[in-house]
Amino acid sequence: MNKHILTLTFIAILFSCKNNKQNNGKLNVVTTTTMITDLVNNIGGDLINVQGLMGSGVDPHLYKASEGDVTKLVNADIIFYGGLHLEGKLVEVFEKMAHQNIKTIAVSDALDAKTLISSEYFQGNYDPHIWFNIGYWKTITNYVVKTLSEASPENKGAFEANGKRYIEQLNQLEIEIKSIIDTLPKDKRILVTAHDAFSYFGKEYGFNVVGLQGISTATEAGVQDVQKLASFIIEHQVKAIFVESSVPKRTIEALQAAVNSKNHHVAIGGTLYSDALGSAGTVESTYIGMFKYNVNTIVNALK
Repeated sequence: MNKHILTLTFIAILFSCKNNKQNNGKLNVVTTTTMITDLVNNIGGDLINVQGLMGSGVDPHLYKASEGDVTKLVNADIIFYGGLHLEGKLVEVFEKMAHQNIKTIAVSDALDAKTLISSEYFQGNYDPHIWFNIGYWKTITNYVVKTLSEASPENKGAFEANGKRYIEQLNQLEIEIKSIIDTLPKDKRILVTAHDAFSYFGKEYGFNVVGLQGISTATEAGVQDVQKLASFIIEHQVKAIFVESSVPKRTIEALQAAVNSKNHHVAIGGTLYSDALGSAGTVESTYIGMFKYNVNTIVNALK
């Protein structure tokens, strides 16, 4: 959808739907990524109406708003999105929502920018994959609790209780993750994936993280990138490399072929969930389940 069509669509939907909002007395909350949707559901529960724009396997870097998405956004009381240019193609839409006095909240605003990882690809910007730092996710949890409580004061106590319970689960997750990673020797902690989504994870747990593509999947990997990374894998005797659920696997398969052509075997260690959670009903469909799954997959393949 080009810019002109998007603007016309927005105006048409705005006039046709804005006055027909139905919320059954509950806040209408729209979220972008599956990670944010899961978080908001944990805090809001049945007290709010939550609609997520993106599903399992969806790449937020490349996601474009559909007409149905604009309808959801127009009828929202609050919009939670990642920020830091994660949803790069939705920025214009969010700006229009803000002009309509719809509260648009970038969850990354909860964090101190001084602690974020700078992007070598985009000067002055930061790595948006902040959910791979569990400490950040706890801070964001409190930010969402505060935002929902301000919008629905009568439910503040319930939001705070839900947030407290969820942070306790995140504390337990940190303990479990560390115990699993501690079984992997430090010299084997080299994580090669489709794109640079795991830098916060690597910084937290001592992994050397190398992505074939940049921070955004909009950055294409060329032949030279593949050959350079193939040489790195051989030099460091990396046992396994990883596909990502939201990135076409052909890039990693091309990397594996390049390594094998140099008489060095590297396995595809499995599929990691980077920019989206797993399908509904699976363990990986929640943030906590996704994190455990990823860590187990990484450690088992690299041991």
